Amino acid sequence: MGIATSLILIAVGAVLVWAVSYELAGVNLDAIGWILLVVGAIGALLSLVFWSSWGGFGGRRRDEEVVIDRR
Repeated sequence: MGIATSLILIAVGAVLVWAVSYELAGVNLDAIGWILLVVGAIGALLSLVFWSSWGGFGGRRRDEEVVIDRR
């Protein structure tokens, strides 16, 4: 899950928790909203943690550059 998907889940969950007052029989929209908020937050944190393994910002580090032997 990418950061964009996580932010969408967080936004939809927040809307369900705090902005929707509609009630459905047998469905708790507040619980669904909280679940979406938590899943989105976990996804966002994991995306940030693993960002460096996906490339991250910037280029290679100096110790990873290929050394060309000039003769």
